[in-house]
Amino acid sequence: MGEGRNHASAVDVTTDCGSCADRVVAELEREPGVASVVPGATPSELLVTYDPSRSTPETIERTSQRVHADLDDRFGHQELKVGGMDCADCARTIERAVGRIGGVSHADVSFTGAWVRYEYETGRVETERVADRIRSLGYEVARPGEKLPPTDSAWWRRRESRTLISAVLLVLALPIDLLDGPSWSSTALLLAAIVTGGVAIARSGLVVLRATRRPDINLLMAVAVVGAVTIGALVEAALVVVLFSVGELLEGRAVARARRELASLVSLAPDVARVRRTLPNGRTEERVRLVSELAVGDLVVVRPGERMPVDGRVVEGASSIDQAAITGESTPVDRGVGESVFAGTLNGQGMLVVELDADPGDSTLEKIGRLVVEAQARRSPSERWVDRFAAVYTPIVITAAVVVAVGFPLLGADWGDSFYNALALLILACPCALVISTPVSIVSSLARASAAGVLVKGGAHLERAATITVVAFDKTGTLTSGRPRVVSTEALQGPAEELLRLAASLEQGSEHPLARAIVAAAAERDLALEAIEGFEALTGLGARAVVGGRELRVGSPRLFDGLEARDAQVAAALKRVRGQGGTAVLVVADGTPLGVLGLADEPRPEADEAITDLARLGITRTVLLTGDNEAAGQAIGDRLGVTEVRAELMPQDKSAAITGLGPGVAMVGDGVNDAPALAAADLAIAMGTAGSDAAIEVADVALMGDDPRKVAQLIGTARWTRSVVRQNLAFALITKLGAVVLLALGALPLWAAVVSDVGASLIVVANGLRLMRGRPLGRLRRMPMLPTAAATPRADGPAVAPAAAAPDARCAPGAAEHGGGATTDACCTPALLPAGPAEKPKDDPCCGPQGCSS
Repeated sequence: MGEGRNHASAVDVTTDCGSCADRVVAELEREPGVASVVPGATPSELLVTYDPSRSTPETIERTSQRVHADLDDRFGHQELKVGGMDCADCARTIERAVGRIGGVSHADVSFTGAWVRYEYETGRVETERVADRIRSLGYEVARPGEKLPPTDSAWWRRRESRTLISAVLLVLALPIDLLDGPSWSSTALLLAAIVTGGVAIARSGLVVLRATRRPDINLLMAVAVVGAVTIGALVEAALVVVLFSVGELLEGRAVARARRELASLVSLAPDVARVRRTLPNGRTEERVRLVSELAVGDLVVVRPGERMPVDGRVVEGASSIDQAAITGESTPVDRGVGESVFAGTLNGQGMLVVELDADPGDSTLEKIGRLVVEAQARRSPSERWVDRFAAVYTPIVITAAVVVAVGFPLLGADWGDSFYNALALLILACPCALVISTPVSIVSSLARASAAGVLVKGGAHLERAATITVVAFDKTGTLTSGRPRVVSTEALQGPAEELLRLAASLEQGSEHPLARAIVAAAAERDLALEAIEGFEALTGLGARAVVGGRELRVGSPRLFDGLEARDAQVAAALKRVRGQGGTAVLVVADGTPLGVLGLADEPRPEADEAITDLARLGITRTVLLTGDNEAAGQAIGDRLGVTEVRAELMPQDKSAAITGLGPGVAMVGDGVNDAPALAAADLAIAMGTAGSDAAIEVADVALMGDDPRKVAQLIGTARWTRSVVRQNLAFALITKLGAVVLLALGALPLWAAVVSDVGASLIVVANGLRLMRGRPLGRLRRMPMLPTAAATPRADGPAVAPAAAAPDARCAPGAAEHGGGATTDACCTPALLPAGPAEKPKDDPCCGPQGCSS
């Protein structure tokens, strides 16, 4: 850069804590010479702009490291699992309670994820103290990786049991009260019902009040019940207790279902694997090991019908693999030697030996799991709006209740009626239906998307997908298969095979799809390739190296500084290749053009339907972005019906093109080269990202498979989600307003106030759960939607026990030996004994026709 201009430097800020990231930014902004600090290309980077005369990348990096070290010394971070949260108000209660503990600087609670994360000053806060505070509120607590403690085993202490007893007592009391039976008996039964179901509600409300200094729904209900008892409305008080308890139970179970659906994806991989190892004597053995104990390079045996325990590369065997857990595609794919497989996918017919190529905790399935957890934590704009509204709504209604109870009697109203109406208002102060309306819908939609192999990084991105009006596609690997092939050879010097041989010799050092196609074409013709020296990839242009003592350059005509305009032969060859709709690759040795290779990339079979589906959504502007020449890009665009084609674009040109398309733009790309354009778009969608760290990190949405139709399906699902959220919000608000109107008319008893509140909560939850497996109604019915998938049972993988299990005593000393000297003592452990002949693996000679017991 020229003198006097600022420079930019990327700084790593890897941290899960937003507060710590903010502190790093603040410290860097105070560094002399730093002009600005903004998010970088990935979430773990910051882009620091600085004056090179006052600062350097080294001083900025040292400042970053110093701040990180200081933060590590001063602050600790902890995460705890929390059980028992059945509404978003529960999460806010825990957040306030933990935040009030001395030494806790920040607390964040995810209602949908069922966890609390908090930051604390080192040495001032113990984890058990935080856990005790949460338990005092009535919730279960566990550390990550641990199971939540079981609920109290005493049946009479469980909420379900208390609710049932309270309901039975109420049912027994009502006939006596209605038929003018002995008043003492109905009174006793009603009081028993109130105490049985209401004590826990009151206790919970008081604990929350003490911990947060704010009333919650439990306290509001308890006050209403006590007030009703005070004025002799025992039936209403008992109905309030029973209806509220039943509603809370049903709501909790519905929310738990949404959590299970979203979490089911990440629990597919087995915990154990069958590992093959070579013994010093040359024999091989297969032993069962915990997946967590494996290392890169280990060989894992996966038998038919088992799930892959690890990510890896097939080194032996061939099979059909069901990858629905990762890509969402129900059609199995064939996998053979040299091809990749993913943890959690289901092996079909053949036995495979897979070489582990990723650490057990870093498999694609684990990455998906972490992404899903983070997605739950990110609140959508609608959720944030509802939280702000509820924070104002509840105090206003409570204040109104006090005014009705105290002020109206002073104006001449009947004290009993005013007090009764005030109690009903207290019940209506609960914003449960409003608060839960959005997160349940968002979580249900995220669960549907995850099951379809579409990973959305939070509700905000899901809501943004509903606003998309323009979709831009990268060409190669997105709308096309990404597997181009050489279709023509225009030699200008020497034979065509020599041109191809030289180009392939250079390109054998490149991973670009066009380079691989050239090398593959040479291999098909059995051409001998030469060794190369000084290989250099020229991003977006081509590559160069020394081949046979000559400097060889292969790439786009843009690489050669106007050679096309200067050389008529080159121009004619390029025109012939482009006229066929091919991508032209020019080959030049020591400045002399040797010829032009023409390559073509066919559209994906689903690409045409993908563009048609977008049109069904009303998205009539689709743009194809490509680095290819205009003719090649236009040929693909015309075949697919894309409305605009922008060709011969460098990566930075694609970013500028996205910016020029205006608001509401989604960019769909398939690789790191598309990162600038993805970052510039309103919604970044990375396609075919299974196993790709960079694409998953950069994009807002990751399509794990290679199906471009899911872009339209995602947008359709997002629009339906937006519609359901609006339905829920409108229903919750109208229900509250209608209840207030009835109360003003004197037609709303206490039990009806509870029904309106609890009933509205259950209805919005049920409506939100439709997003997981249902279909929309009305005008949205014909929109493309992400497919639903039946709940996938958790695979147990190989029916094995940990390696410490002793061999079955019924196996003779030599019984484990078979075929080529291999020993598989694991197959004769008790945990591996088949239940019967039908379950005996066909390829396991260790066991006889009747199982190992024979």
